[in-house]
Amino acid sequence: MNIYYNENQQMFHLQSTDMSYIIQLVNGYPSHAYWGKRLDQDGNLDDILMLQERCSFSPNPVPDDRSISLDTLPQEYPQYGTSDFRHPAYQVQLQDGSRITELLYRTHRIVRGKPALDGLPAVYAESEQEAMTLELELIDTYSGLLVIISYTVFKAFSAITRSVRFVNNGHQALNLRSALSASVDFADAEYDCLVLTGAWVRERHMQRSHLTMGVTTKIESRRGSSSHQANPFIALLRPDAGEDQGDVFGFSLVYSGNFAAQAEVDQFATVRVSIGINPFDFVWLLEPGESFQTPEAVLVYSSEGLGGMSRTYHKLYRTRLCRGVHRDKERPILVNNWEATYFDFNADKIEAIAGVAAELGIELFVLDDGWFGKRDDDTTSLGDWTVDRKKLPNGLEDLAARVNKLGLQFGLWFEPEMISPESELYRLHPDWCLHVPDRRRTEGRCQFILDYSRQDVREYIFDALSDIFRTVPVAYVKWDMNRNMTEIGSAALPAERQSEVAHRYMLGLYGLLEKLSGTFPNILFESCSGGGGRFDPGMLYYMPQTWTSDDTDAVERLKIQYGTSIVYPVSAMGSHVSAVPNHQVGRITPLRTRGDVAMSGNFGYELDLTKLSEEEKAVIKRQVSDYKELRGLVQSGDLYRLKSPFTGNETAWMFVSEDKKKAVVFYFRVLAEPNAPLRRLQLRGLNANFDYRVSQLGTSYRGDRLLHFGLNLQQIDGDYASVWFKLDAE
Repeated sequence: MNIYYNENQQMFHLQSTDMSYIIQLVNGYPSHAYWGKRLDQDGNLDDILMLQERCSFSPNPVPDDRSISLDTLPQEYPQYGTSDFRHPAYQVQLQDGSRITELLYRTHRIVRGKPALDGLPAVYAESEQEAMTLELELIDTYSGLLVIISYTVFKAFSAITRSVRFVNNGHQALNLRSALSASVDFADAEYDCLVLTGAWVRERHMQRSHLTMGVTTKIESRRGSSSHQANPFIALLRPDAGEDQGDVFGFSLVYSGNFAAQAEVDQFATVRVSIGINPFDFVWLLEPGESFQTPEAVLVYSSEGLGGMSRTYHKLYRTRLCRGVHRDKERPILVNNWEATYFDFNADKIEAIAGVAAELGIELFVLDDGWFGKRDDDTTSLGDWTVDRKKLPNGLEDLAARVNKLGLQFGLWFEPEMISPESELYRLHPDWCLHVPDRRRTEGRCQFILDYSRQDVREYIFDALSDIFRTVPVAYVKWDMNRNMTEIGSAALPAERQSEVAHRYMLGLYGLLEKLSGTFPNILFESCSGGGGRFDPGMLYYMPQTWTSDDTDAVERLKIQYGTSIVYPVSAMGSHVSAVPNHQVGRITPLRTRGDVAMSGNFGYELDLTKLSEEEKAVIKRQVSDYKELRGLVQSGDLYRLKSPFTGNETAWMFVSEDKKKAVVFYFRVLAEPNAPLRRLQLRGLNANFDYRVSQLGTSYRGDRLLHFGLNLQQIDGDYASVWFKLDAE
């Protein structure tokens, strides 16, 4: 058992192997007492929550006890309007126009395992022995609003999942104006805050800043997706915390739509962190008897710095968020024709690229945009998911057969959430896109967004894709989404529910993905949104990998992949070699370096293989062979980040097997240095008592030397250089 309830103290102690999370009821208010390194359940936990009167213009909900003020009490799910002036976790508007509710403890349940969330992606437990769940039931007696806060703690992970369900047990409708998934009040504000920010082709760059009084650090998306610009993640770190040491508290939201995550420092130098659906432009009408489920937040504690936090997220998301037959399988090496041909191709050209791919040992060919409707450019045909017989006169069946005959699997690109104004589908159903009547419909990349809150739209897309999947041997699908939401409205919903459209869209998308992945379980789905515009845990539940970024430049990818690895496992990262000069930044980098960066993810190519020299083909053949030997380790090993591209000219990371017997180390140097100093690289994650054979050097070293002294780095020539080492315990 790893959830304990002390009735005398009214205290809940959630415990994993290395972590404790403690909640105490104070006059019916669930209060946050502790989160951090594991505490002994049998130790003295009296007075763990300090209460005293504070002269702060903070009213007291209990008149005869001035030590209790909601403005100073650390809470688990705070409300606004009843004396807490900090940022609330939720807000409700009643029929009389008031926004005052007061949730108090009514009862609780402790159950083994982890119940699924209705209609939403979430971390799961494969057996009841892996986890336990606490459900705190709170009620506002005036309105009849029932709120159930769920906490699941895993025995083997320093992680807790949190979510909230609102149930209207009253007699009148109410409007849910804010419904965050988690809120935690920390006892002090001596923390740095880490978020992942960026833009298209510059995703998930690390941004770390110190928390200061009076400033709320916030990251959010209002774009209808988790976005290139922000990622649904925030972390607090002690100022001395680094990659390998110090306390770190991570918050990750399993959601793909509008979100907000923030850290607020109050007058007494405490900090409140909250995360959930962005309250901006969100109102949910809750009729009597109806319920609303928030997405899940995954909270991770690490006493071993950012690296420890990341490895917890990696293993949890890789093994208990991703699902299906591909979860534990090694991912295929692919070639995608997009940067090779763009829209200009025919069956013979595709077969020629696939033929070279087969010679080089590549395993999967992916046909990208341009195979359907009249799609000769990006102005037309999205929504018309029928093959273009001018390009492919014998259809996809013939092309897939030609690719399969070469020994490669066949994959296909779709953008199923979009509709082109110039399409047969739009002419038939102009009301099927997100829009507001009599308002301009803003185009992005000459396309609108289909209204996935509508069941008829989802059924059309399911049928259109299913017709292809049932007749064409599609082994892989790249699911793209290339614009953000504007004019967010639905012709199928009444006026009072228009503020629900963005979230209903996500529920509709999740429902469609659940149906498709369940009907076609052998297809490997990869998520994409102009690259990394929707790289979030919500999509990983349905698609175990994501195209990390449209930027395939090896130098830029160092930052993108390093930042992505803060939360997401390498098994989730699509990472490919492209041609030079690079199509995004124009940089020319060595083929070896491009390969080494791409091999630090799910490996593939985005170039015209038929235009390669014999020397380049030999390099690629070697890369493919090396990756087949390394990919099990790269895709499922423990990642240790050694040098950060955000702080210097060098980047390094390594992957270590669970038994510590195998490792591979990648080192990158961006710019050459004249008469550079001699360098060595300290490794991580190895067994100090093992002897490791370093294959590229032909020698062996004891693990303690590699950990504490390091591995000598030989001089490497030129700009944008790289090298890797494979280690095997003897």
